[in-house]
Amino acid sequence: MISRLRGTPAGRTVDGLVVDVAGVGYLVSATPAVLRRADGASEVIVQTYLHVREDTLQLYGFADASERALFVQLLGVSGIGPKVALAVVSSASSEELQRAIALKDSARFQAIPGIGKKTAERIVLELEGSLAGAVPISESGGPIELTARDALVELGYTLVEAEQALATVDPELPVEERVREALRSAA
Repeated sequence: MISRLRGTPAGRTVDGLVVDVAGVGYLVSATPAVLRRADGASEVIVQTYLHVREDTLQLYGFADASERALFVQLLGVSGIGPKVALAVVSSASSEELQRAIALKDSARFQAIPGIGKKTAERIVLELEGSLAGAVPISESGGPIELTARDALVELGYTLVEAEQALATVDPELPVEERVREALRSAA
């Protein structure tokens, strides 16, 4: 298994990043974090996962070991292949995704193209046990955050816009105040 590549970014294709390692160009389907690191860099280190099928060998690249670990866990969910797993890992930081799983926030996964309600619920259901205790969540902070976000979504914001608006608001405020502050800052 190829676990890591260290080399020169040699270009991009529709399929990903080409990393030149001692004269051999490896095509890596990579997360946005890897692509950002490769921009203008003379050297890049990519954590990788080699997916083997009958007809192909495909490398997937990650910025760090936590991204790769989450990708591997997602591959264990029934109905999730490497392309969908890469889309999930690319959608947010591994900490945010683990937090969404711990909070049983399937809506976070439904916002990712290619993932419907049933698949999102299956991701949460199958991975919540493997992350038990791994993500610290306060009893008051998590549910309030989701309630405020869901309120903004009901008002017409996308999931991502709602999360961005709430990121600037004091998390200690009650739900109603958080929503009001988020609406003020967005206006």
